[in-house]
Amino acid sequence: MFLSKRKKEIKTLDQAIEYINKLEENIVLFREELNKEKEKNNLALRKMGLIRYNPFKESGGDQSFSLALLEENDNGFVLTSIYTNEGVRVFLKPVLRGDSKYQLSEEEQEAIKKAKEYYGKK
Repeated sequence: MFLSKRKKEIKTLDQAIEYINKLEENIVLFREELNKEKEKNNLALRKMGLIRYNPFKESGGDQSFSLALLEENDNGFVLTSIYTNEGVRVFLKPVLRGDSKYQLSEEEQEAIKKAKEYYGKK
């Protein structure tokens, strides 16, 4: 015995077929919505690589950093903050398929490498 959404008994074969057809329509709609959500999720920045370092060996500590944030296809950006006694400088470089059209420092390259390896780790 089948029950519909309204908990109405399905007594005939025609009612059962109609019920199954509606279920199939809903499955198609749910599948379309799931695919849309998967596409959106691919654009989420979910890979992260962080490198802390001291660019000036003679003074200070590891106050500078490079942070790479990438999505599934290795697109995103790398954010670098350089700390000096005079102040802080911040740089943002776009990353496309794991590389940038701007020259990357060793630390930025390392941050991108770590981000690529980050996905899937717990």
